[in-house]
Amino acid sequence: MNIDLIITNGIVVTASGTLHPPNSDIAVSDGVISSIGRGLVAFASETTQVIDAKGAHVTPGGVDTHVHLSQGAGGITMDGFDTGTRSAVCGGTTSIVCFAPQEKWDEDVIKVVEDYHAKAASQGGTYCDYGFHLIMTNPSPSVLDEQLPVLRKDYGISSVKVYMTYDNRQLTDSQIMSVLTQTRRLGMTTMIHAENWDMIKFIIKQLEERGQTDPYFHAVSRPPLVETEAAYRAICIAELMDAPILLVHVSTRASRDHVRAAQTRMLPIHAETCPQYLYLMSDVLQKPDFEGAKYVCSPPVRDSPDDINALWEGIANGTFTTLSSDHCPSCWDHPKGKKLGLDEKTKIAKFSAIPNGLPGVETRLPLGYQGVSDGRISIEKLVEVACTNPARLYGLDKKGVIAPGYDADLVIWYQTGEAMVTVENGKLHHKIDYTPYEGFMLNNWPRYTILRGKVVWARDEGGLKGEQGYGQFVKRVGNMMRQPRDVWVNEWRPYV
Repeated sequence: MNIDLIITNGIVVTASGTLHPPNSDIAVSDGVISSIGRGLVAFASETTQVIDAKGAHVTPGGVDTHVHLSQGAGGITMDGFDTGTRSAVCGGTTSIVCFAPQEKWDEDVIKVVEDYHAKAASQGGTYCDYGFHLIMTNPSPSVLDEQLPVLRKDYGISSVKVYMTYDNRQLTDSQIMSVLTQTRRLGMTTMIHAENWDMIKFIIKQLEERGQTDPYFHAVSRPPLVETEAAYRAICIAELMDAPILLVHVSTRASRDHVRAAQTRMLPIHAETCPQYLYLMSDVLQKPDFEGAKYVCSPPVRDSPDDINALWEGIANGTFTTLSSDHCPSCWDHPKGKKLGLDEKTKIAKFSAIPNGLPGVETRLPLGYQGVSDGRISIEKLVEVACTNPARLYGLDKKGVIAPGYDADLVIWYQTGEAMVTVENGKLHHKIDYTPYEGFMLNNWPRYTILRGKVVWARDEGGLKGEQGYGQFVKRVGNMMRQPRDVWVNEWRPYV
């Protein structure tokens, strides 16, 4: 077998443990990991590329399963498939799953997905591998009974996202139950954005009547209870339907506790959190000159360090299945970006008009690694929530693991103390004109990113090495994690 690439002298990290030199050489052939073991460099040929990891961690390529690209009207100021995936590989992420959104008037979700394939192609393709979630806002009988099985079987779409909030996205509880009935049958994962929209609209009305419309009041309009109530309601709906769900961007201790309690009862409830909720607090929304608008996202970043600590604990103890970026950026200094919320004539802010979302696909893994450096989580846990679990939950069956037969998607880090990095937007690779982590000091950054055996990022060798168009669409299999309870409850029998 011809070996194209060998990585030697690295500490190979999996979700279940580590391999240390000299037993940790990784050989790659035709884009796939062919073997792991001792002394593989001896099998290198003249054409084999050999990379010395210098005793640093080697992890699977990041799998970010919550990324918004070229989406809706906000796509004017958002990252597209070109800049968004370029940013991903420069931060160690080799696979993303982004969203193809159905609008309320759409009756043909197959066309929705095909249109997003066309968007990716029209922008020149991607730098990393990618898949799609379907955002479902009109779950008609035709969509659920006729089209969704086709998307699952023929298009490799194995997940949908539904919203409990926003007028143009919200589904009723009964509609969510209809969705879960079909996704359960098809072995798909259902993602739920859980916030109580009626509560939010009521509070917004009160705030606007009082003239309290600066960016900070975005957080006031969405207190923790708004998320907590909806999260618990979503769990109850999922329990009734006996269907796996993932609660996206969980931001509070109370929501985390509801998830943990459900998991203790062996319900197939999964949860995701994001770096913004691990590092930012609501005081950033009070920055002067409307700069607080840069930090507007939903749910909002919280005002208590207790929530931050609870989320880190939830990663460490396994409550959170995934760590995603929720990369949903809009440019700040643009009339159709974040400054939609500022009247240029009167200079009066209106937080409810500010586009939601933050950039973060490039900084997700380095911020997660900072949690390792700070002693919050282990390196194995980072791999679990940022690489392995996302791949398993969403059916990326060749991703997220360092083992023979898996795609050679790898990140080589620096040794501890070798790469202190100050986050600066000018050094990032997205389209957006700011980063919410400006000035953060991080202890590490990917030295190399490797996608299917090809070096696409080499920080010490000029940076971006990958070519746009090398990324591939990945048809996904079903949820490979916890399934409905009756799958195992009805099959398990005690000894008698």
